[in-house]
Amino acid sequence: MYDVCIIGAGVVGMNIARELAKYELAVCVLDKGEDVSSGCSKANSGIVHGGYSDEPGTLKAELCVKGNRMYEELNRELSFGYRKTGSFVLAFSGEDRSKLDELYQQGKANGVAGLALMDGDEVRQLEPYVSKQAVGALYCENAGVTSPYEFVIALAENAVENGVKLRLKTEVLGIAKQEGHFILTTAAGTVAARYVVNSAGIHSDEVARMVGITDYRIVPRRGQYVVLDKDQNYLVKSVIFQVPTKLGKGILVTTTYHGNLMIGPNAEEIGDKDDVGTDEKALEYIVNTAGLSIPDFDMRKALTSFSGNRPIANSSDFIIEESRVKQFINLIGIDSPGLTSSPAIALKVVDILRQAGLDLARKTHFQPCRRPIVQKKTDNFAGSTESPDPATRIICRCEKVTEAEIIDSLRRGIPVTSVNAVNRRTRSGMGSCQGAFCGPRVRQIVARELNLPLEEVAQTAKIPSQLFLRVKRGELTRLKRPNS
Repeated sequence: MYDVCIIGAGVVGMNIARELAKYELAVCVLDKGEDVSSGCSKANSGIVHGGYSDEPGTLKAELCVKGNRMYEELNRELSFGYRKTGSFVLAFSGEDRSKLDELYQQGKANGVAGLALMDGDEVRQLEPYVSKQAVGALYCENAGVTSPYEFVIALAENAVENGVKLRLKTEVLGIAKQEGHFILTTAAGTVAARYVVNSAGIHSDEVARMVGITDYRIVPRRGQYVVLDKDQNYLVKSVIFQVPTKLGKGILVTTTYHGNLMIGPNAEEIGDKDDVGTDEKALEYIVNTAGLSIPDFDMRKALTSFSGNRPIANSSDFIIEESRVKQFINLIGIDSPGLTSSPAIALKVVDILRQAGLDLARKTHFQPCRRPIVQKKTDNFAGSTESPDPATRIICRCEKVTEAEIIDSLRRGIPVTSVNAVNRRTRSGMGSCQGAFCGPRVRQIVARELNLPLEEVAQTAKIPSQLFLRVKRGELTRLKRPNS
């Protein structure tokens, strides 16, 4: 029997698992996906928010600020990729400027340091490609960017190294409360655990209903993004927001941790929790709206689009509590700033478990550090596609990923059996050619190293949207952008 079973291997679930791995406990994580970070954790902006957007006194405000302050240390230990960039919230009117004043006061109340109100000229001194239509901004020096799926992978690898059992392709189908423990029925058998942590993200309301808690309803809110080539990243150094709306923080322009330009997301409530498609109308809206902030990006350099669904609950704040079913911990509605808050959420959940009666004895042998998979390449890196040495044999030309890095990604204690899973760990397939060169080569390496038939190594085909097809055919090189 496990002491704690965590349902959901996203950024929140894996932060909790790693924190619990510091104690003398038997911990398991169940997830229905073929890899960790298979839900909204892999498909979000990757922004580490400063903490000014949420109402003072809420869990969102408290945990966002605390989580933000934990990223640098976590990155030193886990090497997942984090960079402090600062952020601007742009104002385009007097009404917008009054909203910036409100955000500034909220940030001060939340304990956010490094906030400043600027006029448009001051903004453009720091970010020269910001639109001349911007009349002011709120600056926050503590915002940053991370690679969200690499963060989850790093957490998972470190948790597994420290004794956590990770069971993928293990969907929870039912939960029965017994005397002092739970029996979880899954697609791969039963699991017994004294405590259960419901960190199932967009499906957390369904998991809560398995123990008779019907208070919560999750409505998926889809956000779509466009990723452009790295040669567009000269346009911004910081994260560029617009004044938020009731649907969220709005369309942003940023560089990803790895240096691509990214724009998005929109916000649309949909009926199907598993619908992560993109559509031309939404992408055109994203491009047009992002162009209000940064008018000069070139859509001919667009590489791909993607979307993710955020778990919007019938509560404006995070719900993190021991439920009325004792020893069952609910995490409901962990939407933005969930990624930023996730390390602090984990600490809160550990404290809730302690108060619920879980005995927490510290390990003396916890290993906090994790070696990165991707090795930084110097300018004189002598790699080639023909090298006989796996350490210098280039498999992905765009991102300079070596065969040794791909092999390493397969030997980290987490089952990796698809090309996409390798891509998330090494960045193969994420460059300008989007896997046209390296995809078949990565697939062959996975099959060889895992002794699998080639046809059992999955690779999801990338289907370009009609918008991208129009751009590539030269029919649409610049969308109409109001006020640009």
